[in-house]
Amino acid sequence: MFTYSMENRGKTSLYEYLYQCIRNEILSGTLPEGTKLPSRRALAEHLQVSVVTVENAYRQLEAEGYVSVYPRRGAFVALPGEIQCDLNLRADPLLIQPCRTLETPKNNPAPAHAPSNPSRFPAATWARLTRQILSQESLTVPTPNQGLLSLRQAIASSLREYKGMNVSPEQIVVGSGAEYLYLLLAQLLGRSAVFALEDPGYPKIRMVYQSCGAVCLSLPLDPQGIDMDALYFSDATVAHLSPAHHYPTGIVTTIGRRYALLQWAETTGAYLIEDDYDSDFRFSGRPIPTLQSIDRAGRVIYVHTFSQTISSAMRMGYMVLPPELLGRFQEKLGFYACTLPVLEQQVLARFLSEGYYGKHLSRLRKEYRTRRAALLDILHQGPLRGRAAVLGQEAGLHFLLRLDTSLTDRDLQARADARGLRLRFLSELAILPNPAHDHTLIVNDLEYNLDTFQEAAAVLAEILV
Repeated sequence: MFTYSMENRGKTSLYEYLYQCIRNEILSGTLPEGTKLPSRRALAEHLQVSVVTVENAYRQLEAEGYVSVYPRRGAFVALPGEIQCDLNLRADPLLIQPCRTLETPKNNPAPAHAPSNPSRFPAATWARLTRQILSQESLTVPTPNQGLLSLRQAIASSLREYKGMNVSPEQIVVGSGAEYLYLLLAQLLGRSAVFALEDPGYPKIRMVYQSCGAVCLSLPLDPQGIDMDALYFSDATVAHLSPAHHYPTGIVTTIGRRYALLQWAETTGAYLIEDDYDSDFRFSGRPIPTLQSIDRAGRVIYVHTFSQTISSAMRMGYMVLPPELLGRFQEKLGFYACTLPVLEQQVLARFLSEGYYGKHLSRLRKEYRTRRAALLDILHQGPLRGRAAVLGQEAGLHFLLRLDTSLTDRDLQARADARGLRLRFLSELAILPNPAHDHTLIVNDLEYNLDTFQEAAAVLAEILV
């Protein structure tokens, strides 16, 4: 039976401390692959904590891929032994610290990621900070091509606080949105780079890279993330990934797969582009640690934007380059000016550094958690009850809805079009054919209010056979 001193946890919550204790034993190899964890009730009685505490710790371990849970059998250590051995050489308390907190199918335009809602924009605070800056700051100061130092310092501090990432401001490059950053990366990594892209995936990623003359490969996904056999057999020198919450499948890359990806990058000299889109909203458990935070060899390029949390219209994003690429960036791309206006950079710097962003993000998480629960209630209790399965609902601003029907996706879309209902299918975003993608809808939470979602569910139920 596991024995931990729960009194030594400091300010860490009980479930998070228990999660850390078990995780560290898995990482050290003390708990090898296949080890069965004690039942929730037995461990709760042994440690004198609630069953809910153990349940939450086990759920977080499962979400990150440290354990697998089987009905009526229990929870078992899932991290492969070969990865554990590698972790014994890599383990670093700083790097594994917990966080606080495609070729586009023809005739189908590239779908947008879930839009941010203008009513959630922190307008009053943003306006007040803008007025302060206009009265106190100069807008004519030279701006470094990587962005204002004050903004890069604020981003580095935010990454350290909320995502457990220890990066310097010198590693950060600020730009106007993800697509511009993709363009920079395509030029930085050169025309000889071969990009491995997740399939299905967000089509604009492929479109941007191909517009720069890059070769793009479509690689399949399995339940743990991008398929490693396919990656090793490919000629890829770069892999563009969304490990926190993949769009559109909602897959969370497991910890074992993350270390396998890092091992692939290190042994082949490749780079991993960690596209952390949709990572800020997780509705159960802790945030998943980023790939960058456990990268010891400097092979991860981290990309993130404020589109989901502040506003997609403002086009504010950044990337974190590994130290090895900083010199190459300045040598090859140092002539580019920063594309984010100085005023917006100054406002964003204050919004982050003065604590407004944390409060805003907390408010959004509560609102979206409530909204997701209401949408799921409509599906579980409404006309689609028993006729559709919800997948990937634990995080992000979209989830999948797998329909129980004999109709093809094309027939379903035709019936829906006739009723004025536009559906977006997972199969639309896939290059590689896969029957598992059929009859699966991508549902973006913010595209509907509750009334229109109820109506859409009713229409969908009527067209199913």
